[in-house]
Amino acid sequence: MKLRLMPTAMLLLGPYPIYAADNAAPLDTVIVTATRTAQTVDETLASVTVITRQDIERQQAQSVQDVLRGTPGLSIANNGGLGKQTSFFLRGTESDHVLVLIDGIKVGSATTGSAPFQDYPIDQIERIEIVRGPRSSLYGSEAIGGVIQIFTRKGGGALTPSFSVGGGSYNTFKTSAGVSGGGENSWFNVGMSGMNSSGFNACNGKPFPGGAGCFTVEPDKDGYRNKSGTLRGGYRFGKLGEVDLHWLGTEGRVHYDGSFQNESKSTQQVYGGRLLLNPVDALRLSLAAGRSQDDSDNFKNGIFSSRFNSERDTVSLQGDISIAAHHLLTAGFDYQNDHVDSTAIYNVTSRDNKGLFTQYQGAFGAHDVQASVRHDKNQQFGEKTTGGLAWGYAINNLVRLTANYGTAFKAPTFNELYFPGYGNPNLRPEQSRSIELGLRGTPAWGSWSAHVFRTAVNDLIGFDPATFSPVNIDSARIRGVEGTVATQLAGWHTNTSLTLLDPENRASGTYNGNVLPRRAEQTLRVNMDRGFGHYRVGATLFAEGKRFDDLANTRTMGGYTTLDLRVERAFAKNWLVQARIANLFDKRYETASYYNQAGRNFFITFRYQPGKSPT
Repeated sequence: MKLRLMPTAMLLLGPYPIYAADNAAPLDTVIVTATRTAQTVDETLASVTVITRQDIERQQAQSVQDVLRGTPGLSIANNGGLGKQTSFFLRGTESDHVLVLIDGIKVGSATTGSAPFQDYPIDQIERIEIVRGPRSSLYGSEAIGGVIQIFTRKGGGALTPSFSVGGGSYNTFKTSAGVSGGGENSWFNVGMSGMNSSGFNACNGKPFPGGAGCFTVEPDKDGYRNKSGTLRGGYRFGKLGEVDLHWLGTEGRVHYDGSFQNESKSTQQVYGGRLLLNPVDALRLSLAAGRSQDDSDNFKNGIFSSRFNSERDTVSLQGDISIAAHHLLTAGFDYQNDHVDSTAIYNVTSRDNKGLFTQYQGAFGAHDVQASVRHDKNQQFGEKTTGGLAWGYAINNLVRLTANYGTAFKAPTFNELYFPGYGNPNLRPEQSRSIELGLRGTPAWGSWSAHVFRTAVNDLIGFDPATFSPVNIDSARIRGVEGTVATQLAGWHTNTSLTLLDPENRASGTYNGNVLPRRAEQTLRVNMDRGFGHYRVGATLFAEGKRFDDLANTRTMGGYTTLDLRVERAFAKNWLVQARIANLFDKRYETASYYNQAGRNFFITFRYQPGKSPT
């Protein structure tokens, strides 16, 4: 591990000419999410996955869910196709136990506590970093299962336009366009994209009495349309520092099946900026501020029903001090204010949180250590202190052993605390303790990794049917194993990831010993890609074991396997055509009970991509 104050340009993650094949990012890939400081994948002591723009385009991903599916430790539940509610369960924890950042700004709904992954525009994303394991000691609330950070396109270099247009099954059409550039010390990117899909019937629900799923029968097509834009620009002041400004906006309109509402118009905006200063070689200062807005208007058969708007303002000040060679001390302060504006009447509509954190990273020969501690003070739940400790040991030049321990917490959401007729203002924060052992190697034939982990969560917020309100009655014990292998076989770039999960409900009473709902206990993904002259072909095999949709484990969703095939060809200077067939064998399956998933479908994309020419 070589700790040093990397150039501030690396901290802002410019575009790198790398090929990160799924879960096997090159060891010199720079990440910032694991420690809030710039380090390479080889240096980090955490379990991480990096997905680049090259991965997104190579896999011909149509959504964030598409590209994250099969990531180690990640289960996804989707309510019926594009644009429908999509929940991520990281290492078996709850869907709101994942902290989500966009360009360093904390995002998500203050009412539901989750981020609208289904609306984020995949065409405007440069890279995604997934850090598994608790990170509350650096980020505060929500990071029980881990952190997902999305970076929008940055730009830089010569003036470069881009364009793509595509269409396919379910009357789905997509377009995107953008331009990027900059000079020696500047960068900018402007992008826009749109999608329109007729969709398919989202839900095979059962109405009251004895209802299930969406509690209604609406056998129609449930479409989705989205339009999005991004702006990003910055300037570097030589060795002194740099400034970076960014904005992402997306507006989605989705139809779904529901007994009370069946259409929503949602708008998300994330904008902010960061100022980095290097007054002396041993000190780097960072000041960042931004706002995340999550607005939703809901309708029933075209008639307005409800509105839920939330805003999240954040300010962060951080200092990184190189106290000696390979020894880095970080200290910082975070401020967050959440505000809710809704047609529903909440007893409390805003709250703030202040957090102080510090971290030490050091290298001692073959040993690396990281220690962090954070203290949060929140208007609603009071004070909380969390910590993390990590150790790494280089067994030799090819194999490294790591160990991690961390505590984390999750503050109750506004819905859990104050939703009319439902909320419980006496809820306590959820708390967790996690331990992890990892081993990874980089032999001549590729790379591999294996991680085993155990997480205990106390004061889980669950639903009490006796009081028809959320209460701190549940606890859980989650054990798991994650493994990845990346290599080249007969010219094929092959990447495999496997997750085995044991998410056990430890609540006292009837559900004790049951499997936590909507988590697949086995997940496998195999990616294979190879070039043949003018062509590049690939395949993705994805398999999941059974899962349950309820705490009682009475509603079972069977396991399934899907196969996707893809091909691309650079047919003229700067032009690329791509084609994909997903779910080749038309497998019928569910990730949320009664909610349908896409059958066999195809998509063709024409992409203008400067620098891409026939081979």
